[in-house]
Amino acid sequence: MKTLSRKLTVFIPMILAGWYAVAMAAEQGPPPGFYQNPLQVDPADYLDKIKLPPGFRISIYASGLNAPRTMALSKNGTLYVGTFGAFGAPPVGKVYAVRDNNGDHKADEIITIASGLNYPNGVALHDGDLYVAEIGRILRYDDIDANLHHPPAPVVVTADYPKEYHHGWKFIHFGPDGKLYVPVGAPCNVCVPDANHGVITRINPDGTGKEVYARGIRNSVGFDWNPQTGVLWFTDNGRDVMGHNIPPEELNRAPVPGLDFGYPYRYGKDLVDPMFKTDRPASDFTPAALEIPAHRAPLGIQFYTGDSFPKKYRNQLFIAQHGSWNRNPPDGYRVSVAMIRDGKVTDFKDFATGWLINGRFWGRPVDLEIMHDGSLLVSDDYANVIYRISYEK
Repeated sequence: MKTLSRKLTVFIPMILAGWYAVAMAAEQGPPPGFYQNPLQVDPADYLDKIKLPPGFRISIYASGLNAPRTMALSKNGTLYVGTFGAFGAPPVGKVYAVRDNNGDHKADEIITIASGLNYPNGVALHDGDLYVAEIGRILRYDDIDANLHHPPAPVVVTADYPKEYHHGWKFIHFGPDGKLYVPVGAPCNVCVPDANHGVITRINPDGTGKEVYARGIRNSVGFDWNPQTGVLWFTDNGRDVMGHNIPPEELNRAPVPGLDFGYPYRYGKDLVDPMFKTDRPASDFTPAALEIPAHRAPLGIQFYTGDSFPKKYRNQLFIAQHGSWNRNPPDGYRVSVAMIRDGKVTDFKDFATGWLINGRFWGRPVDLEIMHDGSLLVSDDYANVIYRISYEK
């Protein structure tokens, strides 16, 4: 009996520790880098690895930035860039202004206009003012183009947002209604969020009038409005630790406020999460406009409104896919284009690939911006550059 008691004393804690480890894995997933095998290269030496449709070419627009993420272009051609950094690491905390002063399609001036901020991922412009989204609050830098070298002290537009780190970094954008749209992700891998999480909100430019525009959203880090219809489209990243091939990532369409896109109960068009039961009927939820393969991490999106690409790309939606962190084998690391007609996605195909080579990645596309000449910029927070994709007839 004493021998059995000693064995139980040893094995029961081991069993409990195993159960705890499984539970933690189910909630948090494998540790960062579990399936990652990155390449450390000079991106200039690897540009020829990027595959594009005939007639397109890629170059480096800006280098020397630290983890460039969301971008916003002013009327005078200044590109504002927010930053994030490695997941779980201290924030880079900077916002950049990037200038091409001599018009050679390559930045020759990079100005740090803010530093020490709390994960300033999101940037947006409105009436000449720069809005910057930290975790928990929105700042405003007035008349920023005229004050690049001596930025004004920021105005706190609102501090009325949750402070959790997990999915707390934000993409922001002004809609055609003149309101600033601000997402708030779920504060977890998967859970039932409260009323303040798992949403896209909108506020007036002065921070007043906060309201929820859409719900049931795990983590949107990119949205844009169809220039022909004014309808909001946005990406949403699916949960981890459900499988290497499920759930699908989502491209969603929100023509009216008040829609629920299903998280944490449903993913994609009709996938039900067995961990979360609900008595609500399927008709309560809005299915995805497009299912994107699992764990590709679609982030920034941009309707193409330039005039230098071939006509078939006009008003079509480009989508940057940051790439998986725990899928085996890795997937994503590309820019795709969704062809849209009458509010429906009619085709979805790769546009730029090559950042993933034999299961190893050397770049991670984040956000997209259309330059005044119609070229397309792509930020990469792993290679620390911004690419320029142009079309040559």
